[in-house]
Amino acid sequence: MSTVTQLFRSPAANVWEVIEDGWLYSGWVVGASRIRAVDDQWPQVGSKLHHSVGSWPFLIDDSSRVTAVEPGRKLEILAKGWPLGEARILITLEDLGGSQCRVSIAEDAVRGPGKLIPKALRDPVIAVRNRETLKRLELMAAGGAGKKS
Repeated sequence: MSTVTQLFRSPAANVWEVIEDGWLYSGWVVGASRIRAVDDQWPQVGSKLHHSVGSWPFLIDDSSRVTAVEPGRKLEILAKGWPLGEARILITLEDLGGSQCRVSIAEDAVRGPGKLIPKALRDPVIAVRNRETLKRLELMAAGGAGKKS
């Protein structure tokens, strides 16, 4: 799996608030264009985000499903975007105390055409995308996105 890690200047609890609000997903996940629906149980195991990927007018509607979760610490999802394929994504948060945490995203293709691309070519592309994803997530957490009023 391609893994990217970044030190955030926000507590893990603030980052988790962004992650657990499925409606914010397209604001920080590179490639997600819009969210069409979020299961009421998000981010519990088995719950789904119904999203679109791509750019208008070439949008693909699909969904991502939670396969494992440790609230505040870990979220694993199976992201789908057929006909491109499916990817397993693991997001982990490590609280460092105070106003810092370490966030990692590990991702790899598991089915479909993306899996056919050699890992040596696939990993650097995924890493570039996920570095930007982490930058966006940090900005949203620092700005208070996902805060419950």
